[in-house]
Amino acid sequence: MPRTPVVMAHGFGQTRQAWARSASALARAGHPTLAFDARGHGESERNPAHVRYAGEQFVDDLEAVSTHCREAPVLVGASMGGLLGLLAQARQPRYSALVLVDITPRWEPAGVNRILDFMGAHPDGFDSLEHAGAEIARYLPHRRERKGPGQLRALLREGEDGRWRWHWDPRLLTEFARDSHQHQHRMMEAASKVAVPVLLLSGGRSDLVSDDTVREFLALVPHARHTRLPDATHMVAGDDNDAFTAEVLDFLSAPGNLLPTGTTPGESR
Repeated sequence: MPRTPVVMAHGFGQTRQAWARSASALARAGHPTLAFDARGHGESERNPAHVRYAGEQFVDDLEAVSTHCREAPVLVGASMGGLLGLLAQARQPRYSALVLVDITPRWEPAGVNRILDFMGAHPDGFDSLEHAGAEIARYLPHRRERKGPGQLRALLREGEDGRWRWHWDPRLLTEFARDSHQHQHRMMEAASKVAVPVLLLSGGRSDLVSDDTVREFLALVPHARHTRLPDATHMVAGDDNDAFTAEVLDFLSAPGNLLPTGTTPGESR
């Protein structure tokens, strides 16, 4: 019998492929799982030149995707995806539970700046997949294996000039990501409204989520559960996928963590 559905929302600069292994494991465990490419990422369309990227568009998209589930799904959101889930849940409770992957409503600016600096470091792209792979390996020195050509092709697009560029719209950096810190108060307000079960999974080596931001989050959402994966950085699902998936499955199977069928998210249980 199918279990509670799961919607997986990736982080900034990622695609739905970031969830491939975990989504397969969740599906094998009986959870119908839906992952998608966010606006301006992967195979999803980019905004036309005259339409700026804005947070509300991404929240609208997430809500639209979630309506494809026959009952209230669990949202698993990494970084940007988790923040969008908080905003969506505060706007209209629709998720039976939230799993936030290495993200809190307030985050460490040094960690964000490191990510954005890397993402903006190659505006003219890479001259080969090997070049891109080498730069990614320098950015993620803790990873034992480099990404192969097939994995890199999912992250990059070859232009007419023969150079390889990221799959995401470069306008996202200036129009959407660079000023994200201005919205932290709104994120904290949204978190304080969440009444459903919440799991925060953080990386022990993350430079974006810290002890301080976790404590602050748990004060806002006292019913939330926090688990730290000691060997993971901000890229939790990619760094320790087996441990990450096991934690999500454990959360989904724990008594009381999911709403009974037919219950409206946010109502008393």
